[in-house]
Amino acid sequence: MALPIPEDCRYADSHEYARPEGEAVRVGITAFAVDQLGDIVFVELPEVGATLSQGASFGSVESVKAVEDLLAPISGVVEARNEAVLASPEELQNDPYGEGWLLLVKPADPAQLEGLMDAVAYGAAVEGH
Repeated sequence: MALPIPEDCRYADSHEYARPEGEAVRVGITAFAVDQLGDIVFVELPEVGATLSQGASFGSVESVKAVEDLLAPISGVVEARNEAVLASPEELQNDPYGEGWLLLVKPADPAQLEGLMDAVAYGAAVEGH
């Protein structure tokens, strides 16, 4: 089964996505990451107003298999976090690119998005895993 890799997102090699939405960027984890984790039981996210640094941990996702750090695909300030995912972590599994988003970030440097993989490159990176 091919997992979705939306073309309107950019991807970090740590399996987070960044989807530009006007002045902000929506951040989440990819369907591939969700598939690898299995049943997600807990999500930890930063508070609104927190500053993210590209490549640094901003929270974690806990599944029945493992606890994985979430790494910021871009630097910026958290404008919103998905409280629904905190209350019901299974939302992440059901719709990682829609209702299962994690953060809305005001980017410090929008050009950082260009350094992330596009859908084709990310698809090639995860192919066969």
